[in-house]
Amino acid sequence: MKEARTLAIDFGEKRIGLAVTDPLNIFAYPLSTLQNDSKFWDTLSKIISEYSVVKIVLGYPLKESGEQSSSTKMVITFKEELEKRISLPVELVDERYSSDIAKQRIIASVSSKKKRRDKSLLDKNAAAVILEDYLNAQNRS
Repeated sequence: MKEARTLAIDFGEKRIGLAVTDPLNIFAYPLSTLQNDSKFWDTLSKIISEYSVVKIVLGYPLKESGEQSSSTKMVITFKEELEKRISLPVELVDERYSSDIAKQRIIASVSSKKKRRDKSLLDKNAAAVILEDYLNAQNRS
């Protein structure tokens, strides 16, 4: 059986967090945090190929009220670019509380305060939260 994983992206102006499912698409794992720079697309392509990614889940930042925020527009632009460059389905997933949940997890699992301040830790963990929400929603339907 060929692996067919789902990749989650937590898009940010400076950093982009990535998480990936296990080969059975049951669990979500924080993968890495990439700089949002000129090397991003090449690195992303390598990861997609290396992990046999067949679908991308993109965190969609909404305000608590459900309205769009300034980040929402950036994510839509990023999604369009992603679809142009990578021929995989891209699904938007509400990420309203992903960073808060990720922060709580990091506090619970990382004892060193210095390590907790590492922003890249938050980005890839937020991507894992987005991916878990997506997987849970799939299992409910």
